[in-house]
Amino acid sequence: MLRKLAIVNKPICAGALRRRIAKDLAVARVTMVPEEFILLKEVMIGVFIFIALPSVTPDTMMGMFAFAFVFGYMGPEYWLKGKIKKIKSVMVKELPDAIDLLGLCVNAGLDFMLALKWVVEKSPPSVMIDELNIVLQEINVGKTRREAIKDLALRYELPDLSTFARTLIQADKMGTSVTEALNILSEDMRLARYRRGEQLALKAPLKMLIPLLVFIFPVVGILVAGPILLDFVENNPFKNMTGGK
Repeated sequence: MLRKLAIVNKPICAGALRRRIAKDLAVARVTMVPEEFILLKEVMIGVFIFIALPSVTPDTMMGMFAFAFVFGYMGPEYWLKGKIKKIKSVMVKELPDAIDLLGLCVNAGLDFMLALKWVVEKSPPSVMIDELNIVLQEINVGKTRREAIKDLALRYELPDLSTFARTLIQADKMGTSVTEALNILSEDMRLARYRRGEQLALKAPLKMLIPLLVFIFPVVGILVAGPILLDFVENNPFKNMTGGK
């Protein structure tokens, strides 16, 4: 039903816009076509207008429509970008382990394709393993290994994944050992992950500063200064001086 209604959006969802939305939906693992995603935005705009309409006056009519359009349009975009960010974060964490497994299989004597198949079949489901499975399926239906790996890197646009793809493509072009390339890549990826951890650790004190200033320091100030202020109010020497006068 939704797909039938979404057909009306075909004229406005074409070209670069459609490709961009299709790519984002694929990365976020949302089972929609771009026309359905546009329809979702239109429905959200309609819902905002329906909810706000009873309390709208002629003076606030334009503001309400602008509010409904902005939030109805941006809400699904924000939700989709959030899912993409989360999946990319998981990919970055899982990539070094996947490269390690591929390297172990290749070191054990398997060629790259058999190693890829073994890793996909034997590993528990995860974001990275699912993507490697897509690469394997694309190669099985006729794509070259270079194209499938390059498409994986283009889908996610992650520096680590681009390095992984570039290294394998380079090894394939130059005829160098995939085993050596995977071993070097695995070491580099783990070093990069360690450095990212160090950077996050350095940022932690700055992130903790605002909660400390807003929530902790005022409470500590009240606990420390409260008794002093109460004692000052009860035993105010200026009060006695005033009374004496």
